[in-house]
Amino acid sequence: MREITGKHVLFFTVSAFAVIIAVNLTMAYKAVSTFPGLEVKNSYVASQTFDDDRAAQLALGWSLSSEYDPVAKQVRLLFTDAEGLPVTLKDLSVLVGRTTSSAEDRWPEFSRQAGAYVGNTELGMGRWMLRIEARAADGTLFRQRIELSVRN
Repeated sequence: MREITGKHVLFFTVSAFAVIIAVNLTMAYKAVSTFPGLEVKNSYVASQTFDDDRAAQLALGWSLSSEYDPVAKQVRLLFTDAEGLPVTLKDLSVLVGRTTSSAEDRWPEFSRQAGAYVGNTELGMGRWMLRIEARAADGTLFRQRIELSVRN
């Protein structure tokens, strides 16, 4: 067995820290390059109308349910009013993507079918996020973020 000298200890110490720094830099690059990190561009500006927007949305009395059909490859959204009746929307915009990465983000087109809004998109297994913005006939904006879990 050879004697461990100061050069050996220095080499092992520098090597260990080099590996740690390389892994940290790789993880930081991956985090920054795949996650957009912003919900809104300017949180201060968004906060100025938050309470009024929330009150208007609650006044609509809407509820929203969602489901995904992996066979038909369709996302189905059902908007209902306070009486449980389907709602007709003036406008609908839905961002479908992963919660941790923007690489698979997509904006499927939705059409009204049997009282619900249906959009064609293929979702792989795992957790998905639906960021929904719908407009009522009177122009009131309804926003909701839904987590969707896709299995087999």
